[in-house]
Amino acid sequence: MTNNNESNPRPIKLGRISYTNSWPVFHHFDPADIPYAMELHSDLPATLNRKLRSGDIDMAAISSYAYGLNSDSYYVLPDLSVSAFGKVQSILLFLKSPLEQAINGRIALTTASATSVNLLKIIMEKFYGGKPTYEDAEPDLEQMLANADAALLIGDHAIRASWMNHGYRVLDLGEVWNVWTGHWMTFALWAVRQETAQTYPEAVQSIYEGLLRSKAKAYADMGPIIAKATNQIGGESGYWERYFACLRHDFGPEQQAGLKLYFRYAKELGLIEKEPSLLALPGIPVTDTLTNRR
Repeated sequence: MTNNNESNPRPIKLGRISYTNSWPVFHHFDPADIPYAMELHSDLPATLNRKLRSGDIDMAAISSYAYGLNSDSYYVLPDLSVSAFGKVQSILLFLKSPLEQAINGRIALTTASATSVNLLKIIMEKFYGGKPTYEDAEPDLEQMLANADAALLIGDHAIRASWMNHGYRVLDLGEVWNVWTGHWMTFALWAVRQETAQTYPEAVQSIYEGLLRSKAKAYADMGPIIAKATNQIGGESGYWERYFACLRHDFGPEQQAGLKLYFRYAKELGLIEKEPSLLALPGIPVTDTLTNRR
């Protein structure tokens, strides 16, 4: 690829969440449409969090909590997120024991997403007044529940487990958050390392605009994404229509307000040291609480 405006930057590495909840942003994104050298890296949220923090990749969809831990190093890409106002259907707590027991019992956790794990801690400890013991586990529902009262699964593992005839009570963490707070919950953000944005601003801008075009095309017709999910993950098309209808991939004032509350509660519980600012990519028009100034 040629670069007419910057001096032949190294490839910009963009991280893509491998879960279906991010497909509307990435499905129509084609690196060949970007007039700058770039690479696309698909992985689990926790891996992308780590790679963006270490500088192994330059831009990524990352867990909101991971942004909170490293906000001084990142810019937010405006108008991009994975958010829900209520049910999210892919961040689920499966209860083998009654909730009253689980809130002070043992909960097995997926290690795939820091946002969901810490949302669960907020729900268990701040909303329900419990203090469970948490243990990391591989995302296999029956193995997780062998010695635990409840198990947290996210993404496609949670979706597949929700289709099983297991008889467990299931709590949707997006719904619980909304019931207690009345707010949106933002599970993932798109972020870029500040040093990359400052060194290669035009390449970063081009990739960002490509993501926005992909999102707009997906929202104009969700049919191809629903068909892909049915073919690759399983289930009926009606399920996926409802699933994607519950998600939003914007990041406007309402989503920002919910995320700020999440960060406030996380700080109160000692899960983060400070409430981060939402620092936007320079040169991008921003709305309300998202600012391009510290």
